Amino acid sequence: MLLQRTNAVVNPEHSNPKTQRQFGMEFEFFSQTDTGRVRSNNEDSIAVDETCSVAVLADGMGGYNAGEVASGMATTFIQAELSRWIAQAGTHLKAQDLRRAIEICVDNANQAILGASEANPQYMGMGTTLVVGVFQCDRLILGHIGDSRCYRLRAGVLQQITRDHSWLQEQVDAGILTREQAAASSSRNLVTRALGVEPNVQMEVNEFQVAPSDLFVMCSDGLTDMVNDDDLAQLMRTPVPLEEKAALLIDTANAHGGRDNVSVLLVQAAAGGKKRSLMSRLLGAA
Repeated sequence: MLLQRTNAVVNPEHSNPKTQRQFGMEFEFFSQTDTGRVRSNNEDSIAVDETCSVAVLADGMGGYNAGEVASGMATTFIQAELSRWIAQAGTHLKAQDLRRAIEICVDNANQAILGASEANPQYMGMGTTLVVGVFQCDRLILGHIGDSRCYRLRAGVLQQITRDHSWLQEQVDAGILTREQAAASSSRNLVTRALGVEPNVQMEVNEFQVAPSDLFVMCSDGLTDMVNDDDLAQLMRTPVPLEEKAALLIDTANAHGGRDNVSVLLVQAAAGGKKRSLMSRLLGAA
């Protein structure tokens, strides 16, 4: 199945950076979205729960306002349900239980979006991509559907840790197109998986180890269609606070044309623990 994305709404347009400490690891979150330079409405949506370290980003599709409805439903529903489950389950969650919880929350959101689409003719055919991450201690459980991405910057090296569910990615995997040819293709908006368009949705879920100083960025294709990976890596390495880095990413995408909505969700990992006093540091160095 191929779905044409027409590229929701994140309120507010940006969020204040907040830090959550978890068992020796601290996570700072910051998100920002922008309509871009061409579109009149924003069909991207972001939801973050710093307390439970849940981050969700979606890029909607559909005519009229249907795309922003789908992405807004996805982020709000999944973040709320997942945070509620984590709060009730407590600490020391098993990875397999957390993975299953993500899958259940996403499936419930899929049914809700599909139901709204079937009940309201103006929403017919709406759907959304999805990236959802839960940061727990030194690990990230990451799920995604469609071509919204997550990257990790570690020791100055940027790595894409999601694989697009798109027609172009399938052509690259089959050796029919090179990555350079795919990047220049006019078929970039054809996704092979989306949330809310069929009764059953296949989400890819992976687990990653998190190291101190890792920087993650979840983003809609409004960023990656406008900014290549080399430039993205350079921007991510810029030594500025998260809010300035988010603005820099979005400004660069807009400077390159801003043909789509642009959304970024940054998560900075750092070693936790209380700061030692000057005397204890001096004694420790002795």
